Amino acid sequence: MSAVGYWAHEMLDGGEPYGDYQSMGLSNRQYDILRQVVEAARAAKRTQGVRAAEKLIGRQTREACAEGYRDGGPSHGPWRS
Repeated sequence: MSAVGYWAHEMLDGGEPYGDYQSMGLSNRQYDILRQVVEAARAAKRTQGVRAAEKLIGRQTREACAEGYRDGGPSHGPWRS
């Protein structure tokens, strides 16, 4: 399981993130994915139950991380020229 998936399951179960995204072992991009996945999973949990929410976490985490990192890394910022 990815770090994003781990934290999504923790937050779905009512857990609070530990510190900021860096202390969770996530990049800013991964944290954005996490917030989107958790929001969708909480909505699914309310309407379809826990099992549907857990499946959604797995699917959306894989898809969003694959899409977000398909280029292999950061595309902008001070570390890029």
